[in-house]
Amino acid sequence: MKNEKLIHALGNCINHCNYCADACLDEENVKMMVKCIRTDRVCAEVCSTLNQLLATGFKDVEDLLRYCAKICDACADECSQHEAKHCQDCAEACRKCAQECRAYFE
Repeated sequence: MKNEKLIHALGNCINHCNYCADACLDEENVKMMVKCIRTDRVCAEVCSTLNQLLATGFKDVEDLLRYCAKICDACADECSQHEAKHCQDCAEACRKCAQECRAYFE
């Protein structure tokens, strides 16, 4: 399947974002994690939407791919500012997902 690597990266990103957002709620200073939690949630939603559209075979997804890459970059930037392992792992998953979104156009 043409989009197999992208679909895998999206699923991985969704899982990491959801886990990270939940794990952030257990951090001692939750107020410091608010932006991270919100960005995780938005990133997971955008990735999920793109994942579902790709599964339908719908072809007009270029704008959503660009937006998904942008949101994944923003989430990676936010998560990478926090020392927690779940944040660092999420940042890595988001970077890979953004890379796969961009690779769609190559």
